[in-house]
Amino acid sequence: MRPTLFKMTLERVKGVAQMSFCKSVFTGFFGLLLVLTFLANTGRAAVEPVKLKCEYLCDPVGIDTTCPRLSWVLRSDERAQKQSAYQLLVASSEERLQSDEGDLWDTGKVVSDKSIHVPYKGRELKSRMRCHWKVRVWDKNGKISDYSQPALWEMGLISTKDWQARWISGPSLDWDKDPGKTQSSPLFRKMFTLRKPVRRARAYISGLGYYELYLNGKKVGDNVLDPAFTRYDKRVLYVTYDITKAVAEGDNVVGAMLGNGWYNVKSRAAWGFDKAPWRAQPTLICQVEVEFVDGSMKVIASDSSWKVVSGPIRFDNIRLGEVYDARMEQAGWNGTQYNDHSWNAARVVDGPSGKLAAQMLQPIRVIETLEPVKVSEPQKGTYVFDMGQNIAGWAQLTVSGPRGTRVVMKYGERLYDNGTLDLRDVSAFVEDKELFQTDAYILSGEGTEVWEPRFTYHGFRYVQVTGFPGKPGVQNLSGRVVHTALEPVGHFECSNNLFNNIQRCTLRSFVGNFHGYPTDCPHREKNGWTDDAHIAVEVGLYNYDSAAAYTKWLKDIKDEQPQSGELPGIIPTGGWGYTWGNGYPGDLAYIWVAWSIYRYCGDRRVLEEHYEAFKRHLGFITGNQATDGIVSYGLGDWNSVKGSTPTPAPVISTGCYYREAFLLSKIAELLGKDDDVQLYSQLATEIKQAFDKKFFNPETSVYADGTQGGLSLALHYGLVEPEKKRGTMKALLASIENSKYHLTTGITGTMCLLNAMTDNSQIGLAYRIANQKTFPGWGYWIDQGATTLWEQWDGTESRNHIMFGYISAWFYKAIGGINLDRKEAGFKKIVIRPFGANGLAWARAEHRSMYGLIRSAWQKKPDNFILEVTTPVNTTAIVHIPAKTARAVTEGGMLAEKSLGVSFLRMDGEAAVFVVESGDYSFVSRQ
Repeated sequence: MRPTLFKMTLERVKGVAQMSFCKSVFTGFFGLLLVLTFLANTGRAAVEPVKLKCEYLCDPVGIDTTCPRLSWVLRSDERAQKQSAYQLLVASSEERLQSDEGDLWDTGKVVSDKSIHVPYKGRELKSRMRCHWKVRVWDKNGKISDYSQPALWEMGLISTKDWQARWISGPSLDWDKDPGKTQSSPLFRKMFTLRKPVRRARAYISGLGYYELYLNGKKVGDNVLDPAFTRYDKRVLYVTYDITKAVAEGDNVVGAMLGNGWYNVKSRAAWGFDKAPWRAQPTLICQVEVEFVDGSMKVIASDSSWKVVSGPIRFDNIRLGEVYDARMEQAGWNGTQYNDHSWNAARVVDGPSGKLAAQMLQPIRVIETLEPVKVSEPQKGTYVFDMGQNIAGWAQLTVSGPRGTRVVMKYGERLYDNGTLDLRDVSAFVEDKELFQTDAYILSGEGTEVWEPRFTYHGFRYVQVTGFPGKPGVQNLSGRVVHTALEPVGHFECSNNLFNNIQRCTLRSFVGNFHGYPTDCPHREKNGWTDDAHIAVEVGLYNYDSAAAYTKWLKDIKDEQPQSGELPGIIPTGGWGYTWGNGYPGDLAYIWVAWSIYRYCGDRRVLEEHYEAFKRHLGFITGNQATDGIVSYGLGDWNSVKGSTPTPAPVISTGCYYREAFLLSKIAELLGKDDDVQLYSQLATEIKQAFDKKFFNPETSVYADGTQGGLSLALHYGLVEPEKKRGTMKALLASIENSKYHLTTGITGTMCLLNAMTDNSQIGLAYRIANQKTFPGWGYWIDQGATTLWEQWDGTESRNHIMFGYISAWFYKAIGGINLDRKEAGFKKIVIRPFGANGLAWARAEHRSMYGLIRSAWQKKPDNFILEVTTPVNTTAIVHIPAKTARAVTEGGMLAEKSLGVSFLRMDGEAAVFVVESGDYSFVSRQ
């Protein structure tokens, strides 16, 4: 609670009475002025702290970071406001927090404008501690706010000593000799009795590959495909649930169902997960802790006293699918009235060797349910459901029919000319092609049955159904959209509907390729290709609250790195990818994703935690793959336009080598590693000189044989000396003109091309390329009916890949105009530089940064240019407005430079540049 006005007044009067001059002024004019000033300063602050987060998450339960960081957003109805100080209270109970008692941590008044990533520095945090917190702030005028609404975080099980539970599994089976039995999903249960009133209860669980947790007959939580995939011999994630309301005095039962997931991949495919060093039968560790009102505790820990039996899931495979036999359901198996005497005792096993760690990212959930837009019958008894768009997830089946009827559902992205499902491209690297992306449901014959798979997911637009009893309609099958539950934080739209369609396709591909880690495609591979993630990270950070998920993936990368420093091409991996698929540009993902989290979210810790690993990787490249500053190994400009001249792989790899050395020097500078700054700055200089010597042709004045990708990379990565930039741009423009204003690039070259054009005052040309509707380009895909982004420009392979999705980030930067400042991270300082291209009448871009909403909305009229800007509290923006002079720009009906919160900075070509403090603004520029 905020101090009462009476108390504040009393303290202020006491302070005044102690001043030596107060007797002479208090009764006169100056005394009156002092009183008026005092009364003005006792009003409520103009800012209010909201949206409290701990480690990027809202009220997380079960974290294991012992120094969590706290962030809040400031809201204000006034312009030009900022935080001048804050006070954080962290309490061990709600009651203490309500009484303004920070028994765990009370910062007192801290003079600082810091409102993101404030590290906890209170009493030592221990397992299970529940930490209630709130914050109040002082605005720029020194006025104090009310305390925020309370938030909380709860610690998980920090030490291995906290785990009384053991890993358990079903009866030992030889999956090579008896694959059918080893694939069936086990059910576990344990009865327990509570004889006292419950204060709180928690369940700590990890089930590999995937699990579902039940208490007293009901599923706990709405997570699916839990826990997120990691390298299980290094790190295993567990999840904490608040089950206080699920348990009660008397008899209770905890139940769990397990699936194979990535832990027990039996099917053979190119990437060798069937040979993963951790592979074993599904296994469970579960610890239920019940605290009673009297302070005592009861622990129900998984051990040999738990019971196990084979469940109705007869087969499940992460790439192939799931078979469910409803005839084998154990009715009431997870309830207290069930008789489990015929069940087997669970077997205590060693379990995975990886360390148990808290799952500190958003879970995977069913996000949306789609009704089919069409059902066709291309062949008698074969029905094809069209979901209308490409998605990742599965189908939910509604059916009734005779007992034992087997309904088969196959999933795919495209159809043959005869209307049946075509799986040729997406199943190319999988041995079990007949089972690929196939679910089957065997009816119990008891009324209307509704079923959906639990432990697999698919990439698809079409579901081909056979064996259905009768003729189905759209009501019999729906599409379940499934992915990591990333909260949208961005929005872009403009008057060019093609760009709006591209944006929608990009967002579908991004979330369709995030299931606890970033993937390439949700069907054929589901692999965490580093090259794809390198290209897509800015798309993720502009559009989604994805920093926690990327932070998890960076730990996955660290887990995969041997002491030698090398990295595989897919992460997590079961061992594949160190000999093929690694190298640049994928290897650049490690440092680039971390750097992007720092730049977009102001997160220094992510750089500190991975700094030594960055050094090991760069050391590996320098010592093993670089010759005289040139790196030849790598995938090059992957998926360049077929028939065009590809950029040589050494150009791409050496450019990435330079970029990594340059970034590491910047990180070293940021972290105060002075010796390393010199070391890596010198290395970057040497690589740049080697690149110029090797790839610049002085006779033609071009780099890399004049390919679009090579020229763009050289420009965007800063490899071109100033005196050569004009010639390089001329060569790039000539290449674009020669290709009739189409790109010829692959995924890295496309990202570099858009940036090189924008950074070198050719944004209009970039717009023309992006706006093409003929092959190759995004518009060609849209005209071919794409609802997600494709893998190849010609569409011959996967139809749901994110790796050409960088254009979404370009929409925000170039068209919408929301940009990071070059020096200040986290959007503490924002650059608004919109591009009013010919053919565009308006554009709107929004991004909810760590500090709050950033908005740039512009429209072109015959006589003026209108730009509406929102700048969050505690930030400033450098706003570029097309104008001939500063006096041609108004804001709120008055000359812009005289408007509150606005000051003129300079003219920059044909734009007036203003410094804009927090608030909402409407600028009008006479044209």
